[in-house]
Amino acid sequence: MATQTSVLTYGLYIDGEWREKSVTDDVLNKYTQEVTARTAAADKQDVIDAVQAAKNALKTPFSPYDRYSVLIKAAATLRARQDELGEILAREVGKPLAECRGEVGRAALTLEVSAEEAKRIHGEGIPVESAPGSEQRQAFTRRFPIGVVAAITPFNVPLNLVCHKIGPALAAGNSVVLKPAEVTPICAVILTEIMEEAGLPAGRLNLLTGDGATVGEWLVENQDVNMFTFTGSPRVGQHIREKAGLRNVALELGNNSATIVHRDADIETAATLSAEKSFNNAGQVCISVQRVYVHEEVYESFLAKMKEVTEGLVVGDPMDASTSIGPMIAEREAIRVESWVNEAVEQGASVETGGKRDGVFYYPTILTNVTDEMKVCRQEVFGPVVAVSSYRSEDEVIARVNDSEYGLQAGLFTNDLAFTLKAINEIHVGGLIINDTSGYRVDHMPYGGVKKSGTGKEGPRYAIEEMTEEKIIVFNG
Repeated sequence: MATQTSVLTYGLYIDGEWREKSVTDDVLNKYTQEVTARTAAADKQDVIDAVQAAKNALKTPFSPYDRYSVLIKAAATLRARQDELGEILAREVGKPLAECRGEVGRAALTLEVSAEEAKRIHGEGIPVESAPGSEQRQAFTRRFPIGVVAAITPFNVPLNLVCHKIGPALAAGNSVVLKPAEVTPICAVILTEIMEEAGLPAGRLNLLTGDGATVGEWLVENQDVNMFTFTGSPRVGQHIREKAGLRNVALELGNNSATIVHRDADIETAATLSAEKSFNNAGQVCISVQRVYVHEEVYESFLAKMKEVTEGLVVGDPMDASTSIGPMIAEREAIRVESWVNEAVEQGASVETGGKRDGVFYYPTILTNVTDEMKVCRQEVFGPVVAVSSYRSEDEVIARVNDSEYGLQAGLFTNDLAFTLKAINEIHVGGLIINDTSGYRVDHMPYGGVKKSGTGKEGPRYAIEEMTEEKIIVFNG
């Protein structure tokens, strides 16, 4: 719960109790840069207590229907509080209010789908009797909770991505220790309150706020954690995997998303969607469009339309209904993006529009005359910058899309069935979106990448498979 001083201060939630701490962290309004709330800073004993509470809670039965009931009530509460939570998100993340309200709606749907999946967890019959000597045997499988799940979530979608981890984990019968990003933790705290009000048993969800590197390391060191589910940087994800040893790890680690616009595409639609999905949440989305490859025959018309749409986007206060793009998460990130763009320009790139920083804001930027070796094409910008270049042949563009350490999602605009089938077979990504950008996602689809984009899948049904263990039972006679 929160305590009221000049701003709200939120505690930790461990074993069904709210725990206040003397050391707190400031949470800023990303637009005004004023302190909007404070959260407790967990110490090592808090981490030990949270994991132990989660482990102990597994001893108390929590039936599939009871899991369903809690999650469906929580989903209903999110919908009822959509406007309120949307405003909190807009302040703590800095993305436009309409986008934030949309995130609350998606979070509710994620919990609703998780609730439904809680009643559908099943095994299958295994025909062991077909093996010589096993004619009198019968077998089937069942799925069991994996145990204590540590969920470590990012700043950019701090409500829905929390729901994507705790919803399936609870639906599967696990206990959770949640560590939200320290710069955007408030909606995670409120979601924890909502779960408590929905009747979640004590210890099934424990909330730790504080420094990500420190608290995360204490979690990884704790051998009572059975699984880690993490969304964030490849560097941290690799560290978690190395430290986790034989324990399960699901990682979503980003992308430098490519979208192809073929010569037969609807250029106006492709350009509009590419602009919208390059700059939403100031480009701070794993599947934001970062690289656009346009067939040389339609390159000029595509670029003109994308530039027109981009220049119509409004940068400003996320609480203003007219705003399209708010501030970045911190001024240091805007400065980093500025330096990457400046480096590209020094290497020969051209700024078609944007290329300007104003404090914590970076204006939506289209770069042309780029090479595939530039940092803005090779690494993940995670900012409002997109590089547009032309291609001549199908083989060339597929090779360029694949020439990346990442492979989360890609987009392809075309009505050419042969090219579509070729792309399906040859583009190496976790998701290929036809006649839309890489930025498309709905919350019940399998979502996850290949290469340095991570391992494992999100989407409640698919996450439940990651968060359960399969056991085979064989009867003789």
